[in-house]
Amino acid sequence: QVQLVESGGGLVQAGGSLRLSCAGSGRSFSQRPMGWFRQAPGKEREFVAGIRSSGGTTYYGDSVKGRFTISRDSAKNTVYLQMNSLKPEDTAVYYCAAYRGLGPVTIAATYDYWGQGTQVTVSS
Repeated sequence: QVQLVESGGGLVQAGGSLRLSCAGSGRSFSQRPMGWFRQAPGKEREFVAGIRSSGGTTYYGDSVKGRFTISRDSAKNTVYLQMNSLKPEDTAVYYCAAYRGLGPVTIAATYDYWGQGTQVTVSS
């Protein structure tokens, strides 16, 4: 069992920055690759970023490459998403999730534990 709690969302102007945190607990959290997804109203859930359990390998969706950075702190059992140069189209509910395997890390169906989500709103 893995429990995930996101925080750090909010309202920011275009061009600004936010850092999201995902605090994890459970026996397998530190061994799991982790991902961030987002979902805007009326749209499908979209892969944002992923990170291997060691933190040595990261993955990014095309729309956030060069602007967002995923990282993890094993000592704190926390995964972060640093978001810079935010755009109005980044507005969505952001979710962290624990990867279970059996498929690409970019696919939501390969994750079995999800946080409750945190709202990010970027004003123009």
